[in-house]
Amino acid sequence: MSAPSVVDDAPIESSSRTFKRAFQDLREGFGHRELWFHLGWQDIKQRYRRSVLGPFWITIATGVSAIAMGVLYGTLFNLDVATFLPYVALGFIIWNLISGSILEGADVFMSNEGLIKQLPTPLSVHVYRLVWRQMILFAHNIVIYIGILIVFPQPLKWTAIMAVPALALIAINAVWVSLVFGILATRYRDIAPLLGSVVQLLFFMTPIIWTEKTLEGTGNEGRARIAELNPLYHFLDIVRTPLLGGDQQLYHWVIVLAVTVVGWALALVAMRNYRSRVAYWV
Repeated sequence: MSAPSVVDDAPIESSSRTFKRAFQDLREGFGHRELWFHLGWQDIKQRYRRSVLGPFWITIATGVSAIAMGVLYGTLFNLDVATFLPYVALGFIIWNLISGSILEGADVFMSNEGLIKQLPTPLSVHVYRLVWRQMILFAHNIVIYIGILIVFPQPLKWTAIMAVPALALIAINAVWVSLVFGILATRYRDIAPLLGSVVQLLFFMTPIIWTEKTLEGTGNEGRARIAELNPLYHFLDIVRTPLLGGDQQLYHWVIVLAVTVVGWALALVAMRNYRSRVAYWV
């Protein structure tokens, strides 16, 4: 009897738990652009079907909140409303994009349970669909800023074009966030409500309805530094500052790029190890 070969005794790695399959899922999912483009549009239409204004109700709700907060806090903090209102409005619009990607990302697979079990598509299709839907909502909401810009013109510079790659970075990060938290929340159902509480806390830690100037002379200047520990602040700043004509600091981009690299590393590990189990967990 011949001795067993070393190859025969070596553990065989499951073909579904490899980085190659994780990359393949992401690549094939992106290739189904017509599918998730269509599903994303249908999500918006379905939410506001039989409504006269349709998705522009989102714009109205966001605009009312932004204008109310801008006027209220501008008056309380004795700030120039013409400068503070665009600041708050852009903050709300960008925050809705970021927080929506996080909160809906945690629910992305559970909310698509039927499609995951019945339609043999890459798992990433549902994530691309979510991010596309969030970008559509952002496009609706940015109308608010354009309207405010007409009423209160801002000294824009050529650097305003930097908002485009900044938005692309937010979309790229929204994909890995949805993958990681979507997989975690599918396995552990407590993740979604926990994220809701954390995101709400981060809203108050992010300079949206307040600025560093509002803390000057109050003895709370040090608290503004705490905001820089919040990674969402840096994502918001790389979009808002150029659109307000401000001078942007390089460290915001460095932090965003670092978060992007680390986040995608986590997403690839999560996809490698648990992609095939999501259908059983939903």
